[in-house]
Amino acid sequence: MFAARSLPRALNGARAFSTSPAHSLARMQIIGRLADQPELTPTSTGREMVRYALGVKSGPKNDNGERQTSWFRVASFAEGPGRDVLLNLPKGTLLYLEADARMDTFQGQDGSTQTRLNLVQRNFEALSRPQNRSDSDRSAAEEPSSGLGAS
Repeated sequence: MFAARSLPRALNGARAFSTSPAHSLARMQIIGRLADQPELTPTSTGREMVRYALGVKSGPKNDNGERQTSWFRVASFAEGPGRDVLLNLPKGTLLYLEADARMDTFQGQDGSTQTRLNLVQRNFEALSRPQNRSDSDRSAAEEPSSGLGAS
């Protein structure tokens, strides 16, 4: 009986669980390796942000025994100890990232219209650091064989 009464509201698009307006939401969870050590950069408004890139390998291996790498650029506005930890992570660190995602369209220098995925860090966790020099010299996107990657 309860489900029968709720059905017409659902078909009309009403949200029975909230009176607030619907908001678009795009989030990503990524496990990948740092392409380089994160760096602190100023924004045009004078605020500081941390920028870094994550490499994620996925798909089947090609003839050279390598998988395709996807690169994700990330901005972080974290402050305090979280920012300090992020800035001290070395290249090759395996990182779990939760981020807000947004597609931005802009005019390139050549006048063409370009679209870019922008990720703003919400949360991160360092899963493992490179053990020695040979680990950090490997491809930054090289991952364990867990099969985890962009979701």
